[in-house]
Amino acid sequence: MVADLALGPTGVGDSPYLAYSSQAGNPLLISLDFLHIDGFLSEADLGSLPDFPGDFVDYDRVRDYKYPLLKTASYHFKRHAASAQQQAFAQFCDRHQFWLNDYALFMSLKDEFAGTGWYEWPEAIAKREPEALQEWTQRLQEAIFVHKFMQFEFVRQWTNLKNYANERKIVIFGDLPIYVAHDSADVWAHPQIFCLDEETGKPSLMAGVPPDYFSATGQLWGNPVYNWEELERTNFDWWIRRIESILEYVDVVRIDHFRGFESYWAVPGAETTAVNGSWVEAPGDEFFTLLEQRLGRLPIVAEDLGLITAEVEALRDRFEFPGMKILHFAFDSDRANPFLPYNYTSNCIVYTGTHDNDTTLGWFESRPPEAQERVLEYLGSVDPQGIHWSLIRLAMSSIANQAIFPLQDILGLGSDAKMNTPSQGEGNWRWRYQSDALTQPLSDHLRRLTYLYGRAAQSSPA
Repeated sequence: MVADLALGPTGVGDSPYLAYSSQAGNPLLISLDFLHIDGFLSEADLGSLPDFPGDFVDYDRVRDYKYPLLKTASYHFKRHAASAQQQAFAQFCDRHQFWLNDYALFMSLKDEFAGTGWYEWPEAIAKREPEALQEWTQRLQEAIFVHKFMQFEFVRQWTNLKNYANERKIVIFGDLPIYVAHDSADVWAHPQIFCLDEETGKPSLMAGVPPDYFSATGQLWGNPVYNWEELERTNFDWWIRRIESILEYVDVVRIDHFRGFESYWAVPGAETTAVNGSWVEAPGDEFFTLLEQRLGRLPIVAEDLGLITAEVEALRDRFEFPGMKILHFAFDSDRANPFLPYNYTSNCIVYTGTHDNDTTLGWFESRPPEAQERVLEYLGSVDPQGIHWSLIRLAMSSIANQAIFPLQDILGLGSDAKMNTPSQGEGNWRWRYQSDALTQPLSDHLRRLTYLYGRAAQSSPA
């Protein structure tokens, strides 16, 4: 199983949880080498590769280098692609027109208006008046083609990757943020399913979480919450199409902030903190019932972390969605702590930590001595190769359906390799590994543990 973050085209801060579309793919993931193999980029096009940093992603430099080349490739595709390729492109556009047409126009308009949010555009196009839509679609048809081509190529390459993985019995585990960015094609194209001020287009109710032990003012995310009454009136069509779309990319999907389907924290749009919000019930039972009727039993995992009530657990269990267990959360309360492995039920997925946690090595080293001792007492001993392997062993030996580890933990890296700090707006999502870090001894050790703890079907490793 390979777990990945959300795949959407990222906006400010490069967070995959604030994408410009809930259904489009990130063009930065497109391989230019494959475009060269297909004849849409030349050797000369690729001859001036910048000296990118090796241990983190410099998104601005990548964008500056890659987008002009993707535009060049789209130009050559439009004029020189074989008839079969042109037909495949036409079929792709037709199949995905529900979101693709709006997304391509949205991104073209963002380029036209220097990246400003859709709610700051001229009123006629911000409010999608029919004449304005027709005018801008005609005026920006070349740019619209470029964005459609990038999505076509993203899906083509990602599908090849997924097929390659599946043929080797590797499952792609994806991620679905519950909310979408305010400045997104989704909100611009479907304002009626979000809580927005009709005049300004800004959220009238924003998503977040209430004050708790970790934050006296809670977390104010800024995403508009859903108009669930309108969604229910349309038989949740937008949501069902969204899940259909992501299941073309992945085999299993984790729904982020699952509790928002039972009830969600709604904060008035004028607030600057999450203090003055309130809980509002959501029709999760009705939605998942209809989803199952339409699409059958789905490989959904519920991100059930944070303030979870009995009602949220009942919704999760009613549809038999596995929940999540995080070992980093297991050692700082009493024996009833649900993250301690002896309290697990089998229908769950255990992680050492997630992308929002420190690495296991960083987490352990930052704990005071008495807190480290609680971990060591539970473990009984430390793996000779380090505390990170101790927690990997603990996760593997549990009864959880699956055990998932960040690559940083497999590699035994410290806090400087952390993927995301939730309260930090900049500098996240940039960590990258070097291919030579994936050594044969590391692979052999992981294989042995996978077999030892009954998580591999093959015969005993050599």
